[in-house]
Amino acid sequence: MSFVCQACGGSDLKPFYRVPRVPAHSCLMFDTRREALAFPRGELDIVFCRGCGFIQNRAFDASLTRYSAAYEETQAYSPRFLEFLRELCDDQIARFGLGPGRTALEIGCGKGEFLVMLCERSGCRGIGLDPSYRPERTRSEAASRIEFIRDFYGPRYAHLQADYICCRHTLEHIGPVREFMRLIRSTIGDRREVAVSFELPDTERVLEEGAFWDVYYEHCSYFTRGSLARLFRATGFELLDLYKVYDGQYLIIEARAAAGPTEAAFAAEDDLERIEALVERFADRVARYTEMLAREVCAHKQAGGRLAIWGSGSKGVSFISALGLGEELDAVVDINPHKHGKFLAGSGHEIVGPGALQQIRPELVYVMNPIYTEEIRRILEELGLRPRLVPLAGLDDARDLPAATAIPRAAATGCDAGTLRT
Repeated sequence: MSFVCQACGGSDLKPFYRVPRVPAHSCLMFDTRREALAFPRGELDIVFCRGCGFIQNRAFDASLTRYSAAYEETQAYSPRFLEFLRELCDDQIARFGLGPGRTALEIGCGKGEFLVMLCERSGCRGIGLDPSYRPERTRSEAASRIEFIRDFYGPRYAHLQADYICCRHTLEHIGPVREFMRLIRSTIGDRREVAVSFELPDTERVLEEGAFWDVYYEHCSYFTRGSLARLFRATGFELLDLYKVYDGQYLIIEARAAAGPTEAAFAAEDDLERIEALVERFADRVARYTEMLAREVCAHKQAGGRLAIWGSGSKGVSFISALGLGEELDAVVDINPHKHGKFLAGSGHEIVGPGALQQIRPELVYVMNPIYTEEIRRILEELGLRPRLVPLAGLDDARDLPAATAIPRAAATGCDAGTLRT
């Protein structure tokens, strides 16, 4: 049986990016390097649907993934991220009139930070579902008003009713997205007043930047504003708003149930032609970007430099995997204390806290998410360290391999850039 688009059922699919043997998980923590190295790998075979614009990994095998309490996805140890959560909570409370006597349901609540904060700041009740939830981490006066269910959302939870349904950074982990949205729509029924809010990564930015570090196995589904809107409309929702947040990294779509499919109303929905053009260039941009980075790493190591990356989440694992980094990498740093002493799937690198850099003293630190650059700089300065920080950002066509073009290939005699990616 041939593969069809999981959003619209169409068969006009364009393959455009393939990577064999990538780690099947990137936020799953391992106690030993041996476990991390032995964890299964999968394949990226990313395709674009010319009918609806949805992008998906048609080689995705859900049996390779293992979501559990050992899954450590939280960003809530970052002051910058907590600021964003507070702003988001206050915005959603104001938009949808959340308060005492009302109930918020979060599908894929992770460790519960957003739902707890929402209930604290609004006084509403909460229901959260996620197999990776850790009850010992919820310390809040709102805890008595929140029911956490350590499980995946599915038909057996169709009885759960709420005034507000949110789903943050979960839809991209789901393959059959149309089936998932139909389930949510059917549980709402005729309750047209129920507000629905989804947040997920913006794939338009990924395509524009050639951001290969944002394409990884756990994310089997990729959306732009247009493809996300088309999915919602086709599954019986009326759109209230469609916008980007967090320096354009995330999409938010807000909707209510409709009687049936609805028509486009936002200019951003008309993006099929633009996204297909970006898709056409993506693989080439990635090839040039990884070449630039590999040459930069080789030159740095040849000169006797020490290298670290800051951010051990999915971006970090994808970055390491794409460049084939092994002993070239002196440290993988994260501020989340629950990750310290654990090991990364695929590469087996140990995750350390910022304090470890006082001994390692890297001259070069790649920042996996540029939004945290100044926060990281302050932490390093407090440790008495001033390495060169290189935030991962888009490859600018006008520059064409910046920095790396100045590195003579002959200089990397002890580090062949081509071998880094094998």
